[in-house]
Amino acid sequence: MPRSVLGSLALSTAMKCSPPDGCSLLLRVNASLALHESLQGLEVCSTSLDTQETQCQTVQVSRASRQQAGRQLQVRFDCFEVAVAQTLYVTLRTVPHFCGVQLGQQYHMEDCREEDVGKNVPDCFAEKLSYWVDRSRKVILVQVPESGGPDYYVRLCLKRFTCEDAGAPVRVTGNRVSRRVSLPYSQELSCLCLEVWSATPDAVRIQTCPFKNVTESLPDAIHYHPGSQALSWEPACPVRGRVSLCWQPGPGAHCLELKHSGRPARGRVQYPLVDTQPQLCLKFSTSLGFQVRCPFKQPRFPAWKMAVQPSPAPGHLRVAFFSSSPARFQVCLCHQGKTWPPACRRLLQATPVPAASVSQGDSAGDPAVAFVDIPGDEACAPSTCIQGRRTDVQFSVPQQLCGLQCGTAACQAPLSMGFSRPGYWSGLSFPSPGDRPDPGIEPRSPALQVDSLPSATQGTAA
Repeated sequence: MPRSVLGSLALSTAMKCSPPDGCSLLLRVNASLALHESLQGLEVCSTSLDTQETQCQTVQVSRASRQQAGRQLQVRFDCFEVAVAQTLYVTLRTVPHFCGVQLGQQYHMEDCREEDVGKNVPDCFAEKLSYWVDRSRKVILVQVPESGGPDYYVRLCLKRFTCEDAGAPVRVTGNRVSRRVSLPYSQELSCLCLEVWSATPDAVRIQTCPFKNVTESLPDAIHYHPGSQALSWEPACPVRGRVSLCWQPGPGAHCLELKHSGRPARGRVQYPLVDTQPQLCLKFSTSLGFQVRCPFKQPRFPAWKMAVQPSPAPGHLRVAFFSSSPARFQVCLCHQGKTWPPACRRLLQATPVPAASVSQGDSAGDPAVAFVDIPGDEACAPSTCIQGRRTDVQFSVPQQLCGLQCGTAACQAPLSMGFSRPGYWSGLSFPSPGDRPDPGIEPRSPALQVDSLPSATQGTAA
């Protein structure tokens, strides 16, 4: 059978109204063909691309008509019942089926934005609901208007790939009485939506999301895993944006992004081997702006300390590190200029500074200590900062001490700097006696060095 037997396939929308129940949408199908002696009939099928439901109709061609080969014939099928905003694929085939003799067409049904559909189809009445959020009670109040149409459902759901239940649906009876429905929620999430649909088969579900521009919950998805020292972030809702680690030197300061830490916010983001310093933060950037959260400010996270004091070696200062667990460190001298952060270089660049290893500590639970002796004339030069950081982790932020006032006399005085979790480095400060480093640390050589106190257990790089 030639393919030219099937001439055309025409689709259009019709509306069937039955007051007072309102109207329903129909799909009208017309076809044209050329009669053929082998053609016994036509079959048309409509498949919903949303639900994969298929409806089919068949018309027969009489034996007498088949004798009039070549004659053009117009066929009008019965209408298919369809739903608002459905996407359909319609196929037209011969009976019996012949390979390659087929017509197909995709068709989009009108949605509630079309004036006649919005006014007359009950599925669209849900769009007329009004709601408001009572944050003090954590409920969404839905005002249901007077309606003489069918019943419909109202619920809260989390809009991910599909809209997942976030509460039991409430059935609203179609009557002439206005009423209010109260839907409780536990957290304001950008994907928490109000969904409404008619209590009819394959009804269109209409969603509106009251908190779609709320991003305050993004930092709530941060988790730290002490065993692997990994920091992860997994949001409750899909989000478009970017996540990165950053260094916040002080309260209110700009958070400086760490190199190679930027990640697209597509589901779970994880950073391995992260230093638990209070100034190490996560930055969330979306089209609505950005947020910074510093998860390690809480006292339960251990933080190492850095202190500066005179060294037994003449003309040197000692930088000591205190940690409750084995760790490795390095020290840099930085020049504090007009731009931030300061430009840093390693001490004695001809010989890179080795990492400092930290011992496990004694039985009394004192923190392990590592130290570096640095030339005092370099450390005390104007606009110079001493910067220390861990090197046995993949992501770390420095501790920094700037503007040392250490002339010849000062360098003989006990100059020290300890870090406490609630504060930040801000020039010189004098820690409490319990935080001061042991002034009796002896260097192994008078030259610049990085070493650790004698201990039964020696730390190693992670």
